[in-house]
Amino acid sequence: MTMTEGDKVGKQRAGWRPDRLREQREAHGLTLEKAGERLREVAEQAKLKGIPAANPQTLWQHEQGEVYPGPHYRRAYSLLYRATEPDLGFRTALPGEETSFKLTPMDDRLNGAHVLAVERAIHRIAPGSGEADHFALQQRIIDAWKRRHTGGDPHRPVLILVGGYAGSGKTELARFFVQLTGWPLLDKDPLTRPLVEKLLIALGGDPNDRHTDLYRTQVRPVEYDCLMQSAMANVRCGISTVLSAPFIAELTDPAWMQRLANRVGSMGVDVFPVWVRCDEESMREYIGFRSAARDAWKLQRWEEYMSTIDLELRPAVPHLVVDNRLGTAVSLADQARQAMGAMYV
Repeated sequence: MTMTEGDKVGKQRAGWRPDRLREQREAHGLTLEKAGERLREVAEQAKLKGIPAANPQTLWQHEQGEVYPGPHYRRAYSLLYRATEPDLGFRTALPGEETSFKLTPMDDRLNGAHVLAVERAIHRIAPGSGEADHFALQQRIIDAWKRRHTGGDPHRPVLILVGGYAGSGKTELARFFVQLTGWPLLDKDPLTRPLVEKLLIALGGDPNDRHTDLYRTQVRPVEYDCLMQSAMANVRCGISTVLSAPFIAELTDPAWMQRLANRVGSMGVDVFPVWVRCDEESMREYIGFRSAARDAWKLQRWEEYMSTIDLELRPAVPHLVVDNRLGTAVSLADQARQAMGAMYV
């Protein structure tokens, strides 16, 4: 029975070919010890959360199929060998998924190959509804990235709302947009967590509560109000801004979205809601890996938690979708960051 790192779920992974890791390592002329050193280096340079220890024994277990690599290892392996997860035998490719993602050397100057890498990652943004103009946001992000080298942005400012369920990968994708464009990121959790925890304690609740009526009715509205007021402070200055939060109630409320669009539209700012799609297995893996106290209830009562969410949920307004099932979008973002050298500056 195959064991998975982190939660140690004994489960055979569809499409897993552990022999490919050994083939890649040997093709790069690396010993297990040297591969471990390189994995630690690339993970640190990429600022991946949870830099792997990558000792020879662990790498050997991966190559022998005794342990399925966790998300931090899979991302580091992909960066080290400049390959996608299907290339490395971690899983079967999704229909239409880009594989054999070839890049130029890390120290090359910005050129057509780097632009192609970024465009492939950005093209994961797709229309989630018929009225959504995904080409507009794609071009705005790419233009902002290019103009960082020349200065100035002739476009109207934008407010991007990156939403999705816990563990969907929305924070990683929001950070990728920010690294490309230079726009500020407002992430709900680090921005509001101290306030939320103290408010819950003051109300007689658990500081890690994110599921009771106390949190939903008395704390959550204040949390999102803080986030949106911070965004408005940027918008009033004409600063494009990326927001990262679940936005479950907000994106499914046409009236709320219309009020936001009207408010920022009066300041000459466009709103782009982006929904991050993910699968249950990947979300559980990501949530377990980050080991946040606020996720304890979800992990302890996973079936109960899953019964409260709808994986097919989509915003009730014109929106864009990034398909991050099996971590495909985050993997492309990693590859694009490597191509443009953003992780090394």
